[in-house]
Amino acid sequence: MTESGSPSSAARTAPSPARVALRAQLSAIVDPVRADLDAAHKAREQALPACRRAIRASGSSIRAVHRLELGLAAELADEAEAAIREAQQALQPFPAVAYAGFLTDAEKEYVEARLVAELVTGRPLRSPGDLGVDPVSWMRGLAEAASELRRHLLDRLREGELERGEELLAIMDDVYDALVLVDYPDAITGGLRRTMDALRAVLERTRGDVTTTVLQARLQRSIESRAGREGAATGWE
Repeated sequence: MTESGSPSSAARTAPSPARVALRAQLSAIVDPVRADLDAAHKAREQALPACRRAIRASGSSIRAVHRLELGLAAELADEAEAAIREAQQALQPFPAVAYAGFLTDAEKEYVEARLVAELVTGRPLRSPGDLGVDPVSWMRGLAEAASELRRHLLDRLREGELERGEELLAIMDDVYDALVLVDYPDAITGGLRRTMDALRAVLERTRGDVTTTVLQARLQRSIESRAGREGAATGWE
């Protein structure tokens, strides 16, 4: 007691036994949750750079395929795969973080790199299990791989490889026909419907390019054939 008979400041602020017990309970509950969140945050910070590396390597691999540097494309795809595995391993204990979006986007880019090479070379396509990715990531990657074939097709047309261009267009058609049957809400397919809408637009533009090239080639052959006949007739006379 002070001279005035009032309790000391320390006595006034001392917590009651009930509050001491509450604080202990809160600490016992919150501290493990905070530790889990800290671990999830560290896993995310490890996985994000790995996903970025995977995306960069996948893009470089696709560009190498278009240049027909298939050995380099495979090496870059292997780099992307190693980065994907690193991210998957880091996030495996934290599924909520794993499906936040950035890992599935990186998987999709990796799938696209692998499948572009396989569609171009005619090798059997590897499944989601073969590539170790989520099935939805695989479908989105396949759709974007089909869209990416447009660039390769146009390169072949510029080189005068008309039959090869028509073959690649048929491959794009086959991919579209297979995936368009996967008709589920976007919440299940990760926005596959929007990707398919984009593929349909690319497919129709590409079909127009191939048709125009075919007609031009036929016209050129007709002109050359007529010129040849007229030249032969003139020489005979």
